[in-house]
Amino acid sequence: MSARWSATVDPVWDFDAWRAQARLALRANIAPDAIDWHGDAQGGLLAGRAIESASPVREVPAMPRDFFDLAARVVCHRDADAPALLYRMAWRIANGERHLCTLATDIDTHRAMTLDQSVRRDLHKMKAFVRFREVPGVEGAFIAWFEPEHHIVDRVSGFFERRFAGMRWSILTPYRSVHWNGEALVFAPGAVRSDAPADDAQESLWRTYYAHIFNPARLNPRMMRQEMPQKYWKHLPEAHVLPTLLREAGARVEAMAERMPQPPRRRIPEAVPAVDTPAGDLDTLRTHARDCRACPLWGPATQTVFGEGPTDARIVVVGEQPGDQEDLSGRPFVGPAGKLLQRALDELGIARDTLYLTNAVKHFRFERRGKHRLHKAPEPGHARACRQWLARELELLQPDTVVCLGATAASSVLGADFKLMQQRGQWERLSSGARAFATVHPAWVLRQPAAQQEAAYRGFVEDLRLLIDRRNHIATAASTSATTNST
Repeated sequence: MSARWSATVDPVWDFDAWRAQARLALRANIAPDAIDWHGDAQGGLLAGRAIESASPVREVPAMPRDFFDLAARVVCHRDADAPALLYRMAWRIANGERHLCTLATDIDTHRAMTLDQSVRRDLHKMKAFVRFREVPGVEGAFIAWFEPEHHIVDRVSGFFERRFAGMRWSILTPYRSVHWNGEALVFAPGAVRSDAPADDAQESLWRTYYAHIFNPARLNPRMMRQEMPQKYWKHLPEAHVLPTLLREAGARVEAMAERMPQPPRRRIPEAVPAVDTPAGDLDTLRTHARDCRACPLWGPATQTVFGEGPTDARIVVVGEQPGDQEDLSGRPFVGPAGKLLQRALDELGIARDTLYLTNAVKHFRFERRGKHRLHKAPEPGHARACRQWLARELELLQPDTVVCLGATAASSVLGADFKLMQQRGQWERLSSGARAFATVHPAWVLRQPAAQQEAAYRGFVEDLRLLIDRRNHIATAASTSATTNST
């Protein structure tokens, strides 16, 4: 009788734990039929010898990337046979079937793809149907309850970390919970439904809004239930009004058909409302800016991205608007453009933490392309709506030097007639007495063709070198003044 081996994957959805066990088994050349796979350490005590005790007899060839991608999802499936299925495929690949994952008619590949499709669907549903509810009595804290079909919490948590980086949240499920404290993800055991709030103040408003935008003429119950299965309705506040809306849809369509036609209304642009910039310090200004509704950009954006830096900063850097990563994190200059700016500052020996970084427009303007949010340049009206926030920041900081990155920032600080590419790298004097200059935005450098990008970056660094000259000038003037006073 051949020896039996025991492989333990703990936790059962951990791809790295499965891969470690599978690698040991492959190195020991243990056939798939000789291994009993378990999902915890206790299960491992009930079977054969532990895989860790097996002696290696061969080197394991590198696995194709497509297999690893598939396995990382399939191991999340609740099917108890998933780890054994994946090892059987790994064994076959290691023994010469390198293209196994491309053979859709193979019984193992077909089964793995079926499990993969189920996990992918569950990931999509969790992203679409998780609803955060505010924790009563705890400002800025939110909890969501969800019941996934598979063990996907660890895999999907990164999506929620990126999308809701600016708030503190928890997602509770029956088998696993994850918490975001603003800095790191923390995983914990599962919970029960009563651990999450049942409702919050915003949900009644959302239900009213949903009822008003519901179009009975486009009702397709079969497609609706396919995209939003009824088992998820209990998580969604709009589901409370769906039965009534479905029941009344026929009568509402008839009423719409019988209604007299109305001529279209000409849309008259609204005047940009004035921003009520409060008295006080930067923290007070930042708090008020979170609720700014002076232009429509606040609607699709995640949050206001206010300035950041020391209150005694002598240099203020003004960008155009936050990007995708800034919108998610709530901090300026943390995305690719921010990293390029950091590279230039390091090259010049300028410490970022001595600068105050902000933007002329405080909300991210974008357009969607599939799953991606692509930067879209702000309009003059957006900059006008935000100008009073920027003016108040500069008034409170009273900097010696202002650096404008990009045309929007330059026009907000230096006036609408300023020509960036003709006047970049030239000193200007502001009404406050501060000196200012403009240069290109680092995002502009990144958009240049590969062959021209290094030259564009060098020009950007040379413009920023004015800060070194300015710093030396101020230091010399201060030294001269001190010497004169001492004599």
